[in-house]
Parts: sequence; structure tokens; C-alpha cells
Amino acid sequence: MDPQKMLLLAFMASIMLTVFSFGLRATFDDLLYLVKRPGLLVRTFLSMYVIVPLAALLLVQALSLDPRVELALICLAISPVPPLLPKKAGKVSEEGGYAIALVATMALLSIIVVPAALQILSRVFNRDVAMSSAAVAATVVKTAVAPLVAGIIVRTMAPGLARKIAKPLSVIGMLVLLIAVAILLVKTWSGIMALATPQNLLAIAAFVVIGFVAGHILGGSEPGHEGVLSLASATRHPGLALAIATANFPTERIGGVILLYLLVGAVVGIPFIKWEKSRTSVDVPEPTPTGVSSHGGRLKPL
Repeated sequence: MDPQKMLLLAFMASIMLTVFSFGLRATFDDLLYLVKRPGLLVRTFLSMYVIVPLAALLLVQALSLDPRVELALICLAISPVPPLLPKKAGKVSEEGGYAIALVATMALLSIIVVPAALQILSRVFNRDVAMSSAAVAATVVKTAVAPLVAGIIVRTMAPGLARKIAKPLSVIGMLVLLIAVAILLVKTWSGIMALATPQNLLAIAAFVVIGFVAGHILGGSEPGHEGVLSLASATRHPGLALAIATANFPTERIGGVILLYLLVGAVVGIPFIKWEKSRTSVDVPEPTPTGVSSHGGRLKPL
């Protein structure tokens, strides 16, 4: 199988299993978390859909990058549906309601925003770049919205079953991704190393750091929001990015760049997660008598 297609299938399968496991720990009230906080919703939108894509455009224009890196950064920038966010957010915050709502809300918004962003990019780069709302919807609904809602439904109808299978499904989803990434790293290592020039690495690292900083600034003062939005802004949907690239540039192979982005993002994210976790552990809101934070539902770290 073509390595890029293999990577795309692995991403999709892993994301669907992982997001379903999140749903098994969430409630329908979690989905309304952002709707009830319009100010946070606007700041979330600005960080993920405005600042990070603009940063990608500036990096591409300012630096002399490999064309595949340019394409990957642009596709990642306009794929802001971080389906693995709740798992990562559990490492820095107990504000699970925000992470769940962010995934669902940004996924639905992407159905409108991504095709519009592609139209803007086609004018900026004077190239025919497009992806229909139906194609975007098919990807985000299949990988984010449907598994999340399905998991919540299972939890509502069979909470005991949901508790039993949530952890195993999450582990299986992550193993699928890790095994596929490991195989592809071995197969494409020489190509990835050829892409790992100082200029390309600088651009990818800057892209991730800008996402962290933008999210931290716009997260607001409520405990945990900065950490969740920082992770959401720095973490994009690799499957959607590959789908956009494949639909518009079928001859361009950006699978290696996506893997490089994941590796750089993991390295850059380690100190941030440790710092954010130390901050939230110092200033954690007092629980209510029911054991649930007054700021919203909690998602127990996986």
C-alpha cells in the first residue's frame, strides 16, 4: 500500500477509536460548554482559525522552505479539528468539558471554514485549491463528531459498559497509530531526514510554538482553559490535512512532513505540558460537594 494512504487510514482508524472512547466518558452537557460561554467561543475561534493560519502563511512567505513543507503547513493550519485533544488535555487540565466541546464545535465550524479558507489560499497562491463542504463534512463527521456522539449515547444508555470499554478502546486506538507511525518511519526515514533541514525544522517548530502561545494568551483566566486552548491551537487534524493535500495535490507526498510535524510537536510540547501541569496543580478550583468542578465536567486523564 502507498505509505501516504496507509498513514491516512491509520490516522482515521486511530482517531475514530480514540474519540469514541472520549465520548464514553462525556455527557451531552459537555457538548454545550462553549455555547454557554460565547466569549470563550470567540477567543477559541480566533486562536485556531485566524492566528495559527495567518502564522503559517507568514512562515511560508518569509522562509525558503521545501514545497512539501509549505503545503503541509498550510493544510495543517486549515485543519483545526484536534480529535486527540481530550487525551492530551487530560495531562494539563481537569476541564474536560471544554476539551470535548472544543472538538465537537470546531469540527462543525470546519465544514464552513475550511472550504472558505481554501478559496482564500487559492487567490493568495494563484493556484486552484478547493475542497467541498461535503468532503470536509464527511471527514470531520466520520472522525470526530459521529464517534464522539456515539460514545456519549452508549454512556447514557449503558454507563457500566462505557466504563469498562473506554480505556481498552483508547489504548487500542493509540496502538494502531503508534504501530503505523513506527512502520512508516522505518520505510520513509531517509526521506524524512532529507526534509529535516534547519530551515524546515525551524518553520515547523515555530508553527507549533505560535499555536501554544496564541492559545495561552486567548485562553482567558479560568483555570485550565489556557492549557486546553494552547494544545488545541498547536495540534491539528493530520487526517484532514492529508485529505486536503491528496484532493488538491495528488502528486505531492506530504506524509513524511506530517510525521515530522508530529515528532517536532511532541518534542516541543513536552516542556509546555510539564509547565502547564505545574501551574494548574498549584491553582486548582475547589470541588463542589458532588466532586465535580464548578467550572464544568471533568475528564479523567487517560
